[in-house]
Amino acid sequence: MPDPFFPEGMPLPAPQPDGVDAPFWEACRWHELTVQRCSDCGAFRHPPEAICHHCLSFNSVWEPVSDRGVVYSHMNVVYPSHPALRDRVPDNVVLVALAGASDVRMVGNLVDCPYPEIRIGMEVEVVFEDHPESDLTLPRWPPSP
Repeated sequence: MPDPFFPEGMPLPAPQPDGVDAPFWEACRWHELTVQRCSDCGAFRHPPEAICHHCLSFNSVWEPVSDRGVVYSHMNVVYPSHPALRDRVPDNVVLVALAGASDVRMVGNLVDCPYPEIRIGMEVEVVFEDHPESDLTLPRWPPSP
């Protein structure tokens, strides 16, 4: 019997760039990790914002950052939050502290690692998962080799 709450064939939910974060998603499509940086005080910020939370400047640029980081926090999602994600649970979600971009923490999925093996401080390296049907590319984080 089909599940009315989780119908088959649902497309993955996709972020809707709001103008401020559009350069981030465009860089992901090119398999490049970029972060917004204040042009006045140099502070990195993610998620992107119109105004710097350090100096209140409206001036910013997008800079490529290291494709490496460490697991700052993690959790295991066992119930899908959207019907299209039902085949992806259980799913490891991590908060990654990016190398070389002080104060930046990026949420993503840890792949190729069973949940019991995840450790705070574990080194990870970004890979990109393309979804041509939605013109979306997602950064994901397997353990560094």
